[in-house]
Amino acid sequence: MKRNINILKAVPWFVSGALIVSSCTKDEEPSYDYFVSKDLAVTYSQATITGMIDLAAQAYPEVTALKPFIKTDINVYKMFYNTTIDGEDAEVSGLVCTPASIGTYPVLSFQNGTNTVNAYAPTEFVTNPSIQMVEFISSMGFIVVIPDYPGFGKSVNMPHPYLIKDPTVQSVVDMLRAVNEAAGTEFQAVFPDNKYYLIGYSQGGWATLAVHKALEKEYSSEFNLEGSVCGAGPYNLYNILLGMVNNSTYPMPSYICYIINAYSYYHQFTNPVTDILNEPYASRLGSLYTGTLSLDQINSQLTTSVPGLIKQDFLNGFAASPTYSSVRNALNSNSIEAWNTSKPLYFIHSEGDTHVPVSSTITMYDAMISAGTSSTTCKKLIIPALDHGEAAVPAMIDGLQFLIDLAGKK
Repeated sequence: MKRNINILKAVPWFVSGALIVSSCTKDEEPSYDYFVSKDLAVTYSQATITGMIDLAAQAYPEVTALKPFIKTDINVYKMFYNTTIDGEDAEVSGLVCTPASIGTYPVLSFQNGTNTVNAYAPTEFVTNPSIQMVEFISSMGFIVVIPDYPGFGKSVNMPHPYLIKDPTVQSVVDMLRAVNEAAGTEFQAVFPDNKYYLIGYSQGGWATLAVHKALEKEYSSEFNLEGSVCGAGPYNLYNILLGMVNNSTYPMPSYICYIINAYSYYHQFTNPVTDILNEPYASRLGSLYTGTLSLDQINSQLTTSVPGLIKQDFLNGFAASPTYSSVRNALNSNSIEAWNTSKPLYFIHSEGDTHVPVSSTITMYDAMISAGTSSTTCKKLIIPALDHGEAAVPAMIDGLQFLIDLAGKK
């Protein structure tokens, strides 16, 4: 779930003007349901992109395989758009990256991994090397969208609904809608061609699978989903938390408390925080997830001892006690239930992952096959030996090549 910021540590990668004529006169402003506004944030030349990939290749030689796909200069915009969060209208934000050449392009949506610092949100740190690498996918002939997620960027004043399915899916779907309705008029005669690809790692892997299912099952009349890549996601949240609390230690207590903070604020849990966390952590929780502290800083104010962090009554009763039924129900409702997908889907995980166990992906893949999905449609790759952050680069490079093949951009 952790997104490393430094490209030299682990880069969580990934993502005709004449065809449409505006019906508005010069004096009329276009009317949009989702799109609010946009600002051009940065442009990159093809030469700059190639040079930065060469720089990244000093640490990760495998990225050179992507160089032949770099074709155009790109424009990167901050976009503000409307969505719904917890039943309320909200304005949120994300990046839209477009080729500089006029034309129609498929859309690739990148869902990023766990972040707790607003300054690291995509629209707040457009030139973050990890985000740049995602932006550069646009030079391969994609419109790339990178949601901030609610709680970051424009919507920083609300808590991030971490691993809560409905607002996550809605914010991605509404960003795709905003791009569709503003194409041509707002993005320099660049148009989506109704082919959609999804990719994400960690929290982003979970979000990608949730959006994949929604686009296929609920929004197929709006969006033609072509395929998705899900890396190291916590797909069954109940099993993930059960595994965490059944261990004596867990290296990322910030993940556990991020879930508790978000689920408490958005009324997913009816149990008070004091039913779950020991002091002083219960009282401290509200001050940790305010958009200023990193995961490591939050970890330093918690404890990796599971019995030290979590109340013994909760550890004893989480799986069966009626006292904690709201916790179990919320985790199950925000998990992703397997289904028979007809859209290409690629799961990637490392067997050495100590943050999100590889069993999360193996179990999800097996459940998809059991639900009727063909093994030619749904594939998995288990990377040996690497931990969560270390596996991000190889996972996302391999996943991006999978999507490039689907898009026929060889």
